[in-house]
Amino acid sequence: MLFPALILPLLPLALAQKCPIQFDGRVANRLPLEAFDTNASPYNPSYVLGSNQKWSSVLKFPSVNASLFDANVSKAVEVTVNDQSIFAPSADNVQKGFRRAELLPVSVTGTDASTTGQKTIHFSVQKDAARPLNSSHEYQLFFLESNDYSTNQVTLKYGTIIGGKKKEADMLTVTGNVNANPVKTVFETRFTPGVWHNFGIVLDFSAGTTQVYYSTNQAPLASTGKAVTNSVSGQGQYHFGILKKPIGGGSDLPHSGYQPSKINEGVIFGGIFAEDSKNGCVSLQK
Repeated sequence: MLFPALILPLLPLALAQKCPIQFDGRVANRLPLEAFDTNASPYNPSYVLGSNQKWSSVLKFPSVNASLFDANVSKAVEVTVNDQSIFAPSADNVQKGFRRAELLPVSVTGTDASTTGQKTIHFSVQKDAARPLNSSHEYQLFFLESNDYSTNQVTLKYGTIIGGKKKEADMLTVTGNVNANPVKTVFETRFTPGVWHNFGIVLDFSAGTTQVYYSTNQAPLASTGKAVTNSVSGQGQYHFGILKKPIGGGSDLPHSGYQPSKINEGVIFGGIFAEDSKNGCVSLQK
């Protein structure tokens, strides 16, 4: 099935912004769920979701106010996971320890320009009270995974972070490269329900730094601090969604550890796009 010209309504918003757009993952108001099963959406129709699942059965269009960068031309999309959300990259690599559903922008190949120079990744997240996350687990809601799959250079985490200091679990935490020792916490905030949490994550691939801009609801993004040294080399792909890690599992988390049954969890996303931030350009509001 074809869905022609459904990305066109995003153009006025993109043109209104001062910084060049690298990729645009905002979902046009008229785009149906079935489009995510095809090449008509801004995301890869095949990755990353459970074997034999389709995006049209995993995603939902929630009834929420528009996020900061959606304005009136695009809408929120909810990513959900359930007991069948088991990703299997191959027949002998079934990731039973994880529950996964992550949207990958279709234009991001792993070696394209979105992971060179200086880019700012924009997105908003909101809780779904009807599909709460289980904060006793660690979640990755956004991450950049290196092209050789050896690390995540930056991650938005939620819940009980494996190997981290025991602290309040109901938090959103932006961490640096997971192979660093110790892993840096760049920014954290409580994941307040009923609120859009807006992020602008500036990745300087030349200088090897990360900086976070943040706001809630319709407030403009504001810097949370200076750029911090963080290895973002290795290029790779951006993931937006849910990667739910197990409890236990030792050194083989993808394939071992405990996951409960009857999972019905979701996270709402809005305003996903990346811009070229050459010369410090960052879009702070719509």
